[in-house]
Amino acid sequence: MNVTELNEHYGQPGLRFAEGAGELIYAEIDNAGGSARICLQGAHIVGWRPKDQTEPVVWVSDQAKYGPGKSIRGGVPVCWPWFGPHASESAFPGHGFARTTMWQVTGSETLADGATRVGFMLMPNDRTHAQFPKACRCELIATVGASLRVDLVTSNLDTETVTIGEALHTYLRIGDIADAAVTGLDGSEYVDKVDGGRRKHQAGAVMFSGEVDRVYVNTESECLIEDPVLGRRIRIAKSGGRSTVVWTPWQEKAEKMADFGPGRAGQGGWREMVCVESGNALDDVVSLAAGERHTLSVIYSAEALA
Repeated sequence: MNVTELNEHYGQPGLRFAEGAGELIYAEIDNAGGSARICLQGAHIVGWRPKDQTEPVVWVSDQAKYGPGKSIRGGVPVCWPWFGPHASESAFPGHGFARTTMWQVTGSETLADGATRVGFMLMPNDRTHAQFPKACRCELIATVGASLRVDLVTSNLDTETVTIGEALHTYLRIGDIADAAVTGLDGSEYVDKVDGGRRKHQAGAVMFSGEVDRVYVNTESECLIEDPVLGRRIRIAKSGGRSTVVWTPWQEKAEKMADFGPGRAGQGGWREMVCVESGNALDDVVSLAAGERHTLSVIYSAEALA
């Protein structure tokens, strides 16, 4: 559908569709609880701010690249149907193809509390069939208001069991990575990708003084980002996901990525974000029998520090 048809079929009070950066189409949401933008390529949430927050909660780089087939630095990229590198094909894209593939709008509604709900479905093509020759339907439902809820739904329409890895690779806006802390993972086992994939156990809060790239497994815990610089706490509550990924590239790696940019303070955009990703990866990949459906749900919210 073009923009006119999308607005005719799915426009709501506080929801319109428009062409934007990279000549891509976006769902633009602005209601009493919050505002957001969602790119139809990737069903990629490229911004969310509750109305009671002066700063956005979802971070997107000022230097992000937009265009057909390009991955966007920031927001909420959808990793599906695998997380990280493909298990056997190194030429396949890292984190799967969902984030660079067009999705179709499937529905929209305004809820009783004023929140806006929009549904999307991944549109398979020859490229995706070649990389994942399974009959699966992937859907994303975003509910935008004072909180942000994202439901990633996989339905196995195949005749055989299908195994998937998945994650919502969410970039979250913070004041300064050196002052932030992530709680909720104390005692959890993780794979330390910075230290050769060694298995370790978390002790206390996750603090940052260098690159961190960890996949916490077998944990369904709610995570909190404590941010004394912006004076707030970001809450990440999930269901249907047993992995949590915590990632910051730190300076050296970020400077090799041109799309991080200088950030608002000019000290590097990497200082103003941290990824706390919810999903099912490594030990926690999901096997679905024929006809089964799996839902990964995450609710993001922000509150003032006490």
